[in-house]
Amino acid sequence: MDVQAAREIGAGIAVIALAGVGIGLGNIFSTLVSSIARNPASRPHVFGLGMLGFALTEAVALFALLIAFLILFA
Repeated sequence: MDVQAAREIGAGIAVIALAGVGIGLGNIFSTLVSSIARNPASRPHVFGLGMLGFALTEAVALFALLIAFLILFA
């Protein structure tokens, strides 16, 4: 197997994590909207927790993308 082909396959496998991140972000925001719709008075507390969950989930996506780029270009 060619080294470049192995790099591209490895980067593709590393990017599979982005599918899980997309599902997680959809779950976070659907739950956030649903909880605010049920109880609007809890918005200040729930919104902060939703943004924290978004940031942590998005960090996983950035790490996966960083690994893919490291595999391709390093």
